[in-house]
Order: sequence, then structure tokens, then C-alpha cells
Amino acid sequence: VPLLLNSPPPPSCPRSHSFVRSSVARFLSTVDTEALEKAIQVKGDEIRALKATGADKATVAPLVEELLSLKAQLNPEPAAKEKPKKANKKEPKPSKNKQPVKELSESELRDARLAKAAVMKESGVEPYAYSYKCNTNAAELQVKYESLENGTEDETADVSIAGRIMAKREFGKLAFYTLQDETGRVQLYLDKKRLEGDNFKNLKAWSDLGDYIGVKGTIRKTDKGEISVYCNEWTMLTKSLLSLPDKFHGLTDITKRYRQRELDLIVNENTKNTLRARSKMIRALRNALDDQGFYEMETPVLHSQPGGAEAKPFETYHNSMNMDLTLRIATELHLKRLIIGGFEKVYEIGRIFRNEGISTRHNPEFTSIELYAAYQDYDDMMNLCEDLICNMADAVCGSREVPYADETVNLNKPWRRVTMHDIVKEKMGFDFAELDSSSPDDLGKAKAVAQDAGVFKAADKNTIGEVLNECFEELCEPDLIQPTFVIDYPVEVSPLAKPHRSKPGLTERYELFCTGREFANSFSELTDPVDQRERFEAQAAKKAAGDEEACDVDEEFFTALEQGMPPTGGLGIGIDRVCMLLTNSPSIKDVIAFPLLKNDSS
Repeated sequence: VPLLLNSPPPPSCPRSHSFVRSSVARFLSTVDTEALEKAIQVKGDEIRALKATGADKATVAPLVEELLSLKAQLNPEPAAKEKPKKANKKEPKPSKNKQPVKELSESELRDARLAKAAVMKESGVEPYAYSYKCNTNAAELQVKYESLENGTEDETADVSIAGRIMAKREFGKLAFYTLQDETGRVQLYLDKKRLEGDNFKNLKAWSDLGDYIGVKGTIRKTDKGEISVYCNEWTMLTKSLLSLPDKFHGLTDITKRYRQRELDLIVNENTKNTLRARSKMIRALRNALDDQGFYEMETPVLHSQPGGAEAKPFETYHNSMNMDLTLRIATELHLKRLIIGGFEKVYEIGRIFRNEGISTRHNPEFTSIELYAAYQDYDDMMNLCEDLICNMADAVCGSREVPYADETVNLNKPWRRVTMHDIVKEKMGFDFAELDSSSPDDLGKAKAVAQDAGVFKAADKNTIGEVLNECFEELCEPDLIQPTFVIDYPVEVSPLAKPHRSKPGLTERYELFCTGREFANSFSELTDPVDQRERFEAQAAKKAAGDEEACDVDEEFFTALEQGMPPTGGLGIGIDRVCMLLTNSPSIKDVIAFPLLKNDSS
């Protein structure tokens, strides 16, 4: 078959239809035995699995008969057996004709399927169809014919459905296949008497697990109550060349699930449900914002100057423009320029790229929503954040009490609101608010208290505000299981937030925490260009000193800001983390269709 499909024929042997037919026939004769052995092994596993689940004899009996039939095909009994003499009690010698059970390799299975595709083409049947007209799906059939009596047929039904073959049971002139489409599974009832000509024989000979087929027929409910498409005709739509994962053990390799997501989706319905839930929650988010008068915008992914967050960017280069560029680490600055330009409510749902570590909570590319509303502040953004996440929970879960790991997260409003100073004081018994931010002695005292509490990274911090933030992240954040707004952050860790109107040294900023991780970040946005420049220059100094996550001064943004930006509230929400919560997923990779992975060679 490799010669037939991949290589030119030798000069002395010109290709012809007879040559192809004979070559395919020879190949099939060599794989018959191996295919039977493989079928025997699979059937045996199926019987053992049924017995392990406590199936009764009546359920197992048809499969046992099929197993015996397969064994008989592999080792046919001699026409007559001569009874051994009673005096001869020696053990019989093993049959020389019995072949050892050999499991076919992936390569051999693929070659066998290629051979079947070649036979189909030789027979004038296209194994890769162009289209197929369906008038129903699996889920619709299960609902529509639920009340059909067992053992009866709806002869008026005219069903046309397509999907992937997930299971096959064949009994002489009858066969039962399981067909899977996007909505679920349905049984196909295949009777040789109903399929004209060689259609039944060809179906059994040409089809494999994983193939896409289309069928037409009526609906029959079996005696055991299984809704089935009683097929009148079938069509091969796509011949699969690779086998599906083992029926009983499934796709258990976690890395393979992420790397071959398409295979994961085929065999794991939970994965498909997770991605469906993600789509639903994003749709609910869009609908809620659109209903409130927000405009969805698109801003550049390639930036000449990274900004809008403290993060290390990915770097790239534009050849024709001879420019060093980075992938965006936030959408913030361009969206603010739209507010400056006169839009009052804007948002963007988009990919963000940060050249940072990977964990169950972090992926180098992730999805966030950033939104900005003129004439609002961070209090308004807290209310909006509650509403948006509750809307997503309603759309996906139908409830605001959401199970996650061993906890139940209560999303019913209102959520707890607590200052960073207060929550750290609750944990440590020490009030950082009593310290003088300009006093070197108080800075030393703050570091000593932090180190006594086990926060050793505080020793490298240069301000009391940075020490406070480090203590919060180390000691408090992991315990915030229920949704909590932590508000009023130090100015040193909030370069884009407006100074607090009544608390010197703090900003009007909050972050939302839930299940021990950050979900959202929000400010009363800084609109004073002089104050903003001073903070950006402080960030630039940190970058010059070696901080890879600090940002430079973005002169284009400053030019826009000096035009005047109205009072504005801004909010960013991590879509992936919300999806993790609403789908009870332990890893961010579970909610991203194709997460970044190391190469196999790595």
C-alpha cells in the first residue's frame, strides 16, 4: 500500500487498475489474521468490562457468541474430530496453525485503513465526501422519540443524520453502531434486509471506529428501549486513518489531552462541555455590556512600547518597517485613548501576551476583558463587576452557588469589601496604617514584622506600601475563597490609579479575589497627566535598574492624556479564571482550547 499511495511505480511495472486491485488484495490477505486477532482482543476486553460492571448473562451472551464466532474464523475446527483413546492420557500438543495474539501497531492499523480507502476508490466510492444534508441531530432524536414504545418503529419518520462511529457491534446479518455528533450519541440499527445490494457487506468491510458516515432511515425503539435510526442507506463521509483511544481506558495522558485537543474532544464529553460553557459566558458578558450601551472595540496587538500593566512582554520584529515590537501586555492605554476621543463606554475582549511563568493559574497568552466608562469611579466598577460575573454564572450554571473543588462559592450579591490594610491587620495583628511612609525607621519596622510572619521577600522592598502588598499576597490571598473586593491599594503598586480622595498614600483601586486567586482589577482611572508622568518615570527608573516587568514612558499616551480625559472608571476581568470557577476546572489549561505546551523534543 505505501508503494501504491506514496511512491511512483517502477519503470518495468506500469501502474494499471488490475495492478492496484491485486496489490490491495494481497495486502488485505496479510492483515486478515492480524485484524481478527485484534478484534478478538477488543471483544474480550468488552466482555470483561461488562462483567466488571455487574451485567447479567442475557446482556453478555450476544457478545460471547460474537467472540466465539471470531475465534472460529481465526481457527476453524477440522471437519471431524477423532475421539482420543481412553488409554492415552497424554496432553494434546498445541495446534501448529494457531497464531499468537499480536496487537497491531498504529502504523499497521493506518496502513489497513489506507487499503480500505483504496478499495473504496477502486469500487467507485469516494471515501472523502464533499457535503451531506442532515435534518436532525442525536439530541433532538432522543427527545422527540422518548415516548415511542419499546419494540416499535415510526415508519413515517424520515431521518438523515451524520456523525462519527464510536462503537460497533456486528452479529451476522445485523449490526448496531453508535454514532456521535456534536449534540450526543444515537444508535444505528443496521439490517442486511433493509440495505440494498452489497451495502451491508461494504459497511462492515470498509468502516472503522472514528469514521464519519451519514445515514438515512426511520426510527425504531429496541425491545430494551434504545432509540435507534433504522437505516435504509449509508454514506461514507470521511475515512479516518487513525484509531481512537481505548474504549474503556480513554485518553488519560493529561499532556496528550492538551496537545491533541481534537482527540480529547472526541472522547471526553466533559471537555466539550467546558468549551461550550466558555462560549456561553462570553456571550452573556457581551450581551450585558451591549445592553448597557458599551461599544466593543479592537485595539492593536503589536505595540512599539509595552504599557498598561507591569509584565514582561514578548518581543518581535517587523521586517519591512524595520521596527522592534512587542505583543501587547494589556489593552488599557488604547482603550483610554478612545475615551479621550469621545466614546463614553468601551470594552475589548481579547488575547493578552505576557512572557512569564506557567502554572495551573497562568498561561503566557490568556483572554481578558477591559472596559472603561466615563464619569464613573471604582465604586461603580465594583457594582458592575458583581453584575457581570453573576450574569455569566446564571448563563453557565443556572445558579449563583457554584461548586469548586471541595468548596461551594456563593456569588450572591453583595460581596465582601475590605481594605488591604484591614485584611492584613486581621491576619498579622499589626496595622501598617500606623506607620509613616516617609520614615526609614518605620520601613525597617515593617520589614521586620513581615519577616517574622514568614514573608521573606519583603526584605527587598523599598517602601512600606510594597511591604504591605507582599504581606497581603503571601498571607491573605490564598485564604480568600469567597468573592472579596480588596480595596485601597498603596500608590507604589498602582501606577495607573487615581489617588484616594481621602487616604494619602493610597489609591482608588480594588482587586477581586475568589478561590484564592485574583479575578479582576479596577481603578478610578488617573486623569492628571502630571501625576501620571511622575509615576511612569518612576516605573521607567525601576526598569532601568533591571525590573523586566516595569513599564517605560509612553509618549503617545501622554500626548493623548494631555488632551484631557473625563473622570473614568476602568475594569479588567480574567476570562479564563472565571471560566475555571464556573466549570470547576483545576487548571487554566482545561479552559483554553489549545494552551501553550513545550515541544515534544523539549
